[in-house]
Amino acid sequence: MAAKKILFLTGDFAEDYETMVPFQALQAVGHTVDAVCPGKRAGERIKTAIHDFEGDQTYTEKPGHQFTLNATFDDIDPSQYDALAIAGGRAPEYLRLNAKVIDVVRSFAESKKPVAAICHAAQLLAAADVIRGKRISAYPACAPEVKLAGGDYADIPVDAAVTDGNFVTAPAWPAHPEWLRQFLVVLGTRIEL
Repeated sequence: MAAKKILFLTGDFAEDYETMVPFQALQAVGHTVDAVCPGKRAGERIKTAIHDFEGDQTYTEKPGHQFTLNATFDDIDPSQYDALAIAGGRAPEYLRLNAKVIDVVRSFAESKKPVAAICHAAQLLAAADVIRGKRISAYPACAPEVKLAGGDYADIPVDAAVTDGNFVTAPAWPAHPEWLRQFLVVLGTRIEL
């Protein structure tokens, strides 16, 4: 397997697990992962939030860990990356308002490079207008945005994921095993025991 270079897009109040777990897991299998946030430089930190499912009508939110970025958003060139991964949580709410973020997402989609998005990250895919005709999962509260952007919302269990072409999407962090497994398949990553 040739190691891939993955751009990991996150931001303040991204979901803690959806930031930490994929960032570490993708590195653990040998890929290079550059974590970036608009307006921040390598070495700066973002605040994350822990979202949990405790029987309420929606998730609860608690403070998460500080996550240190290892690359600078303003320095990235999407053509130098093999894939894009996007953390969920509340970060996509404001990331989708950044024109350069939208351009980055479009660049990966138009180049047919693998794009992994989880939870509220579908808000970025919808804002970038790259999911027309694609089967896309997301946190259920994002279903209207997926549909309005022309996507086919995949209403799947919280621990499942779906792949449609170069897009790998999932509803929330309980799907990490399946979401990451499917993303690794799309990346062409082979793990031999």
